[in-house]
Amino acid sequence: MTGVPASAAGGSPQASAAQAPASQPSAAQAAQATRAEATAAEPAGTAVVAETAGAQGAARPPRAAKIAAAAVNQASVWNIANFLTMLRLILVPGFVALMLAHGGYDPAWRSFAWAAFAIAMITDLFDGHLARTYDLVTDFGKIADPIADKAIMGAALICLSWLGDLPWWVTIVILGRELGITLLRFVVIRYGVIPASRGGKLKTLVQGIAVGMYVLALTGWLATLRFWVMAAAVVLTVATGLDYVRQAIVLRRQGIADRRAAAEETRA
Repeated sequence: MTGVPASAAGGSPQASAAQAPASQPSAAQAAQATRAEATAAEPAGTAVVAETAGAQGAARPPRAAKIAAAAVNQASVWNIANFLTMLRLILVPGFVALMLAHGGYDPAWRSFAWAAFAIAMITDLFDGHLARTYDLVTDFGKIADPIADKAIMGAALICLSWLGDLPWWVTIVILGRELGITLLRFVVIRYGVIPASRGGKLKTLVQGIAVGMYVLALTGWLATLRFWVMAAAVVLTVATGLDYVRQAIVLRRQGIADRRAAAEETRA
């Protein structure tokens, strides 16, 4: 029987086994290479994580720093602007007592009441300006200032109507407008802030003059003049109130539209 030589058939089994590792790595060698690559890549990954953590730490100040900053911002509650606001609040009961002294019709006591009312109105002009100019705005001032404004005006109107010097419907219109606009501001605060308009500032000025003239025991043509000044104050009160309602509606619609646009961009 004729046989084929081992060299022609591809060599001996021992030779084939010896050549196999040279051409194809074994499973053990592949595992060692994988572990080596992972070990080499580990420092780089650690460095990236460290850099990311450092960047986040730089972007986000420590909690203690935030608390300290907030404490500094709120540390100046006792400033001149808040002092004027508190003075206006203290004047309210004093004004009422002077207004109703001796039955409420004594010209001398009404003059003292007018002086207290005038001081309150003057401090109203200055406390907000001082707070904005000298960076004295505080959370206490934001809350107490509008309360003091409405307290002194409301006290004067109620006293005048109680004494029969001013019709109750005038008091109801003015106070209803003030309270309604304040509530409206809180309702739309999520969409933005309704700024004080020039008409609103003029309304406040005319209201103060009209109420001050009614507090004084005026007679003759001055009594007639104060009637027309109060009529102008009522007209400005209603007109500016309607304008604030319009601004609130526009602000709400714009806020809703902006939120919808932002939601659509997020989905896209």
